[in-house]
Amino acid sequence: MALVRKGSRRIVVDGTAYRWRLRGRPTYIQGLAWSPCTFAVEHADTPGMTLVATTDQPHPSNWIGHEAEPVLPSRVAAAVRVALRQGWTPTVPGSAFHLDQSAGFTASL
Repeated sequence: MALVRKGSRRIVVDGTAYRWRLRGRPTYIQGLAWSPCTFAVEHADTPGMTLVATTDQPHPSNWIGHEAEPVLPSRVAAAVRVALRQGWTPTVPGSAFHLDQSAGFTASL
């Protein structure tokens, strides 16, 4: 599954180029702050397995008004490094690699 190029941003992590994207509009459950924000990352030149990282923050555009920290390139780079250590191989085709960093997320009730 390749990322949509529109809206994706380029990032270089340890000399390797990737593209990452945060969904502009939250899903329904993200909009209600019932589930945390996620972003996707793929290798820039040879897209294969997509990294889907779940954060510990609500989506920045949630409808409830919960404060959320923006997803910064430094956070994306950190997630890429962790995923690579856990076995993510971005140039090999395959299903998405899920990285769960949602510890501490509190859903809105």
